[in-house]
Amino acid sequence: MSEIGLFPLPLVLLPTEQVPLHIFEERYKELIGECLAEDREFGLVFADDDRVHEIGTTAAVVEVLPPEFEDGRMNIVVEGRERFRLVRLTEGRSFQTAETAPVEDVDDLAEPETIERARALFGRLSELTQSEVEVPDPDTPQLSYALASRLSELANDFRMELLEEVSEPARLERVCGVLEEVGIAVERQRRVAERAATNGKVDIGS
Repeated sequence: MSEIGLFPLPLVLLPTEQVPLHIFEERYKELIGECLAEDREFGLVFADDDRVHEIGTTAAVVEVLPPEFEDGRMNIVVEGRERFRLVRLTEGRSFQTAETAPVEDVDDLAEPETIERARALFGRLSELTQSEVEVPDPDTPQLSYALASRLSELANDFRMELLEEVSEPARLERVCGVLEEVGIAVERQRRVAERAATNGKVDIGS
């Protein structure tokens, strides 16, 4: 077990995902300052209205964005690294700390057919939305997280389920389901927009 500083936030950080954060509270200025000075990670945990969830993600500061603030505030970009489970909350610092244990998958590889299906669905969605986000390589470790982290509209509850799941094949199947649903919705919206542009009328029954 290891002890790390915690940063509870109303968001779920997935492994490989990069997100911007604005640091303004004194305790978190101290935490992030130490992480930068000592080149170490902190633990980001999802905090909603009910509780702080026990599964989190270690986060590394990969960039400090300008401008620099005289009062110590900072804008940073963090990247999700490894999952952990809270074992015991500890005290003694201005920010919350905890002893943690790693969360590891029970299986690492999905079937090649599922991998290609997931990549094809993501590629199709990128085409429909005219996105420039690249499709991850098929040999990307934990492809499910690499794909999910590129979907900005995923609900925190779903992202939390992905974080807690210890089977890569199961995660990838869940991500495929979401990609299919979103792709169908985008195609439907495109058809409606095309019909509206042609004759100003939309058949809502089709």
